[in-house]
Amino acid sequence: MDPGTATTIKACEAIIELQFPVNLNGKLEVFTGWRATHSTHRLPVKGGIRYAPIVEQDEVRALAALMTYKCAIVDVPFGGSKGGLQIDPSKYSRDELQLITRRFARELIRKNFISPSTNVPAPDMGTGEREMAWIADTYKHLHPENLNYNACVTGKPVHHGGIRGRVEATGRGVVYAMREFFRHASDVKNAGMDGGLDGKRIVIQGLGNVGYHAGKLLDEEDDAKIIAIIEKDGALINEEGISIQRVREFINANNTIKGFPDASFTENGKALLEMECDILIPAAMETQITGDNAERINTKLIVEAANGPITFEADEILKNRNITIIPDAYVNAGGVTVSYFEWIRNLSHIRFGRMERRYDEIKGQHYISALQNMTQKDMPDWMQKGIIKGADELDLVRSGLDDTMRNAYQELRDTLETNDKVNDFRTAAYVVAISKIARSYIDLGVY
Repeated sequence: MDPGTATTIKACEAIIELQFPVNLNGKLEVFTGWRATHSTHRLPVKGGIRYAPIVEQDEVRALAALMTYKCAIVDVPFGGSKGGLQIDPSKYSRDELQLITRRFARELIRKNFISPSTNVPAPDMGTGEREMAWIADTYKHLHPENLNYNACVTGKPVHHGGIRGRVEATGRGVVYAMREFFRHASDVKNAGMDGGLDGKRIVIQGLGNVGYHAGKLLDEEDDAKIIAIIEKDGALINEEGISIQRVREFINANNTIKGFPDASFTENGKALLEMECDILIPAAMETQITGDNAERINTKLIVEAANGPITFEADEILKNRNITIIPDAYVNAGGVTVSYFEWIRNLSHIRFGRMERRYDEIKGQHYISALQNMTQKDMPDWMQKGIIKGADELDLVRSGLDDTMRNAYQELRDTLETNDKVNDFRTAAYVVAISKIARSYIDLGVY
């Protein structure tokens, strides 16, 4: 790649900083927010909006670039963007957050940093379906003439234009990535393991949306053993395994993991990143494994469910120690993949499966009748149900997500095997992404 193309790809095309007042109970508060567009080689650009006190401009720019690479890795035809509001959402009521969100959205919409055709946000840290619904409604009232107003944001509630499977998408994508890794015996062997996911001892940091759905799937469907859960107020340990669902219910009831009856508790949660295990899943915040603790990390495989949980220095140390890392730019791309499906659904104005589901069921019934007539034997009920069932929207979303994560992993693996300069999955991911983006820049002549 020539230096000019490389410099173009590195550059963040646009960033806006907003400072706006909101009247909360008779008192004006001024909030600061950002929205960055990294690359418009594909439109719309895509990326979440996070609410956190740590949000600042450089972080938003970096996360926007990560979104560009992430979309390219999994062949989602979006450019990269990101947004953030410097706020601690726990300090505000629901009504106050609605006022703040709608004002933030209005400022972004008026400056064309939210649009179904150019810039489509999604949930991120501190935001969810509720905030996305407020943003979509704000856009609708500002642009009622736009038939596709619902497509201005993804991650909405299902009954307001969202898609089934979006809430769990990032966590499920993490598990699909892990399942594909374990389908390749040589990759598993290189990581010092054998067999499949069943019985593997796993430590999860962060039981938010991503960590919860990934852990629940691993626990209930893959028979993996979650031996530790690290949260902001401490950590739980049980070598016999911890029920993710029961922990989630306990948190919902008590707003803490302390006191959970089926595991021992320690207040020094971050120290458990160094606990001996087969798989470590950092699913919380960035910069959790650093040069300070990388030498003590005691796992065979790290699956980066969070954005940027390993610093550059730590990454070098872990690679030298032959610890396999499946990188964030690939692993947590499930969210943007299903956001893509939701965006398409909003543009088509019809839910997936609506036209073909019953047709497929009738077709399945014909197959069963033909087989029973030919064999003169009755087919068991469980088999009939499996053949007759037509795919609904959730089935199709999960199928599309699984296919996307499998294909992307195989592309990373092919790069590892064919490029002598690539010797880890993170480098492979960036080689795949940057090659695709560079090809677009050169073919389209965008500079």
